[in-house]
Amino acid sequence: MRSANLKTKIFVDSGDVSETKAIIDLLGFLDGQTTNPTLISKSPEAKKRLEAGQKFSKDEALALYRKVVEEVSGLIPNGSVSVEVYADAAATADEMFTQGKEMFSWIPNAHIKYPTTKAGLEAAQRSVAAGMRVNMTLCFTQEQAAAVYSATQGAKKGDVFVSPFIGRLDDRGENGMDLIKNIIKMYGSGDGHVEVLTASIRNSDHLLYAINLGSDIITAPFAILKEWADNGLIMPETDFTYSPGGLKEIIYQEVDLNTPWTEYDINHQLTDAGIKRFSDDWNNLIK
Repeated sequence: MRSANLKTKIFVDSGDVSETKAIIDLLGFLDGQTTNPTLISKSPEAKKRLEAGQKFSKDEALALYRKVVEEVSGLIPNGSVSVEVYADAAATADEMFTQGKEMFSWIPNAHIKYPTTKAGLEAAQRSVAAGMRVNMTLCFTQEQAAAVYSATQGAKKGDVFVSPFIGRLDDRGENGMDLIKNIIKMYGSGDGHVEVLTASIRNSDHLLYAINLGSDIITAPFAILKEWADNGLIMPETDFTYSPGGLKEIIYQEVDLNTPWTEYDINHQLTDAGIKRFSDDWNNLIK
């Protein structure tokens, strides 16, 4: 069961409803779930169909996605379920917003995932104005996180998440956990309307350090949450230290949160690579 000292919300990163059920049993609680096109393409129903040599029409693929998130929503009605729009490099804000409105209607507890790009931020700004909840994904820099803050001003706490992908920074030799620490510090001067969702968790140390830093939310794959449960849902000690090994430090930047979001440098090659990966995995489902 949840420790009284655990303030961080715990999400599972999965497109498999059986994993949702298992994690609820293992942890005794679950605060939410994040999904994306890649995870849906790996869901049991999708894999079964692809292994049979069959693909989906676009409408069938969306129906599968909706079915998954509806089942998840029923399991965690008081939690959050992140649902990601399809976005490739050419996707416009209008296209994303139109998709987002449709997906937001699927379940009562959706957060719509947009990439942290110019078009994604425009879609998010419009979504927040329309009363929708959003999760800005594929974030890799403080300036991207600052742009999320600026573009979504006026939203209430709980309606906006930013998802820094720490594992993908680690993969290229940078200490992804520094980004979490830096964004939390930067947001400390703001109004608190954006919650930090630590994503792309690769190991238990990532999980424990994110709790130690005070990340609002953590999303982790089934295997890591199971390992945590098997270890008794241990909490980081007050003197917990995270060892980044040989990973390069990401230096804190002084960033003004009151700058118009269009003036930040939000380009990042890992954001572009992430968009391509998600869109490729989704397109591989479609006949």
